Amino acid sequence: MIKKKIYFAGAGGIGMAALERYFLSKGMRVAGYDRTPSDLTSALNDEGVEITFDESVEAIPADFRGCPDEVTVVYTPALPDSHPQLTYFRDNGYEVIKRAAVLGAITRDSKGLCFSGTHGKTTTSSMAAHLMHTCGIGSNAFLGGVLRGYGSNLMLSATSPYSVIEADEFDRSFHHLLPYVAVVTATDPDHLDIYGTEEAYLESFAHFTELIKSGGKLLLHTGLKLKPRQSPGVEVYTYSRDEGDFHAANIRRAEGHLSFDLVAPGRTISGIDLGVPVDINIENAIAAIGACLLTGEDISDDNICKAMATFQGAKRRFEFWLREPGRAIIDDYAHHPDELRASITSVKALYPGRRLTVAFQPHLYSRTRDFAPQFAEALSMADSVILLDIYPAREEPIEGVTSKIIFDRISTPDKIMIPKENLTETIKSRNFEILLTAGAGDICASLPAIVDAVGHKG
Repeated sequence: MIKKKIYFAGAGGIGMAALERYFLSKGMRVAGYDRTPSDLTSALNDEGVEITFDESVEAIPADFRGCPDEVTVVYTPALPDSHPQLTYFRDNGYEVIKRAAVLGAITRDSKGLCFSGTHGKTTTSSMAAHLMHTCGIGSNAFLGGVLRGYGSNLMLSATSPYSVIEADEFDRSFHHLLPYVAVVTATDPDHLDIYGTEEAYLESFAHFTELIKSGGKLLLHTGLKLKPRQSPGVEVYTYSRDEGDFHAANIRRAEGHLSFDLVAPGRTISGIDLGVPVDINIENAIAAIGACLLTGEDISDDNICKAMATFQGAKRRFEFWLREPGRAIIDDYAHHPDELRASITSVKALYPGRRLTVAFQPHLYSRTRDFAPQFAEALSMADSVILLDIYPAREEPIEGVTSKIIFDRISTPDKIMIPKENLTETIKSRNFEILLTAGAGDICASLPAIVDAVGHKG
């Protein structure tokens, strides 16, 4: 299916970058387009991906034009169908496929560990890839975030039969996959601009469970509304922090450390110490370890404990930017109400009795419209709230939808709504103890200036 040259329309996305690097490792010719330069596109250019920021047909490299039999075009749904380059490729007989279809091709030729769910996908898949690497089995892993300690969202193995993939439900992308082990972390409704209703969202996950290969495994978080439709011969297991086939026992917290024992079918693994010691990572670790054990590989207790203790997390997933006596700054990608609530809960558990300030940037007009009360409820858990304007991403404005529909519902008295350009000065002027910045937009771009203004990165 994949030809000897690959053109990525939307080459600067983190998920696309992993594929570009994967095919570069195979010695293939890789080029692409993106809207704007970034640190990532600069790195990709240095590694050999020829990226243009001009959407005209003439900007496509000459050896990619006029040769539809030699080029596969991979695109992201974030680009409009009217994009000039996509129009050219489609009108001239090129194979034009989604990024998810490429991942699907990879799962057809490997044993795919595919991590799906409203939230937790990036951390669980990253933990699993790190565990497979630590125990010497390895994998080709395509992750949704840059993994600290590796400096990449791609892990490569020339010998492993396994792939580790973040299975994204946006635009039903995960329907292209053929998992060997599928994990569903959560099915709280999201992307309602795509699905319309919770029922349609759940149906999409049910269809995903039908795609598991014969002889494969399905690992579900307990208590989901999802009714799986696995094929005959696919075994189903459950997990959570407190119950299920895989669960935690003897959870211990002391002096910034968090450890637990993992109870698995026929086995208990004692003394798992989390390298990123926040409560939400207990369940993430259980899902990751469970998926790896369900491959049937002989993975020792020592390797499991070593992997979890040395896991540094993905960037923008509970990432510490400042650690000083009496103060800390943490950044998290949380952009769904349940993610935001879990993130705030984790910070409060890590720093009991400390004053928590949350700076939140809503992501998408449609998500803000659909979940404003839930966002407000989560933010009301903080001692102080700084609310930014909506980050639109791929969307056009929706009449009447602004951050104010969240702001007005926040019950915390100490709250302020500001444009993003005022964030650094606002934080500098406030005597915060613990600061959590959250959202899937560009709030993280302000962190270097914030840290420079108030302290040093930890």
